[in-house]
Amino acid sequence: MKHMYFDNSATTKLDDEVLKEMMPYLTEEYGNASSIYKLGRNSRSAVENAREKVAKAINAEPEEIYFTSGGTESDNTAIRGIAYNNKKEIKEQEQKMYLP
Repeated sequence: MKHMYFDNSATTKLDDEVLKEMMPYLTEEYGNASSIYKLGRNSRSAVENAREKVAKAINAEPEEIYFTSGGTESDNTAIRGIAYNNKKEIKEQEQKMYLP
């Protein structure tokens, strides 16, 4: 019988190509990307290269790409971004209302 998995909201199997790309960073190049030592700089470079690839794939700018640790952090980032953007728009509309 074929295995069927229905809990992808909890975790999802990595695509084989993704796993192949990630293996060096899971086994050898696992430095903290925020640090200044060699492993960290290598990791930072890999993150920035990935950011550029994703941006290019979706026709975005690299600085528009954010990597998060999971679904909850992603949801919160999106909600905060929308709220922040709407706050700016509301302020602009309020300012227009009070201008002579």
